[in-house]
Amino acid sequence: MSLPALDALRRHWPQSEIAVLARPWVAELYRGQPCADRVFLYDASGRHAGLTGRERLARELRGERFDLAVLFQNAFDAAWITWRAGIPERVGYARDARSWLLTQAVPVPKPGETRPHECYYYLELIHRAGWLASVEPMQDIRLAIDGGAREAAEHGLRAAGVPPGHLRVAIAPGANYGAARCWLPERYSEVADRLIDEFGASVILFGAPAEGEIARRIAAGMRHHSLNLAGQTPIGELPALLAACHLFIGNDSGAMHIAGAVGLRVVGIFGPTDPLGTSPISFGFRMVRHPVECSPCFLRKCPIDHRCMTRIQADDAYVAAKSWALELAGGARG
Repeated sequence: MSLPALDALRRHWPQSEIAVLARPWVAELYRGQPCADRVFLYDASGRHAGLTGRERLARELRGERFDLAVLFQNAFDAAWITWRAGIPERVGYARDARSWLLTQAVPVPKPGETRPHECYYYLELIHRAGWLASVEPMQDIRLAIDGGAREAAEHGLRAAGVPPGHLRVAIAPGANYGAARCWLPERYSEVADRLIDEFGASVILFGAPAEGEIARRIAAGMRHHSLNLAGQTPIGELPALLAACHLFIGNDSGAMHIAGAVGLRVVGIFGPTDPLGTSPISFGFRMVRHPVECSPCFLRKCPIDHRCMTRIQADDAYVAAKSWALELAGGARG
């Protein structure tokens, strides 16, 4: 969701070098993007852990002699590191008690001043800093994938037994920010089997290592075979692997956003989060949601009965997926 703002920076400074500092679990997504010339890792659980590690990171950045730091992250930590790095201009939102560390502390948008989706929060920062004339509605957010990565992904899927000419359905049943976002595994199993029965689909399960158990439960609950890649796919390889598929089904998660950004048709299952703020900005998105009085709550764990997810039936997701599958099946065979 930061890519539109980074693209705006690139348009404003087309000849400048733009480097992205990011945590290891997300940094690889920026490599190869037109808006990022270099990517630096902030290894907060390794070499940059604790005060000593942050000082090490600040020294590393100081050696690069950057002119400007744009802080999309809200944290005090981000401002402190760039201040210690001696970067002369430091621009970010005036929040989290960090304004004194910034050379331009941008007022935080008030409710109603920006569109609700999170990408506009970052775009508004660029606008208020004076580098974007106006914030226009976004129709699509795209991740660039080079040809070599696409070929490697296709070769890997075929080697794992996923044939060409079949509708490929990617399922990502996990969510990094808590179990409350996760739909029931047995319902994913049912939807997957029905897509195989009706369309001869190849089903591929994706997820981080921590999501391996839920993926195993889905695979074990299916009548048909699926390819389980949960825990086996580095984040840098995920965009190309998803781009080799046709249809994505999953919870509100990073994988869902990547799927939309590489051009898949997306069925997004929403429960405790707000789709107005975090749904994919994509032409090919359909939402499955059962409105309940306590949603959105944004809690990591449901304190009651998880009704926002348990009331979504397998048929709800299947109907949304089937409409895409009918459109895509002919193209997959072609």
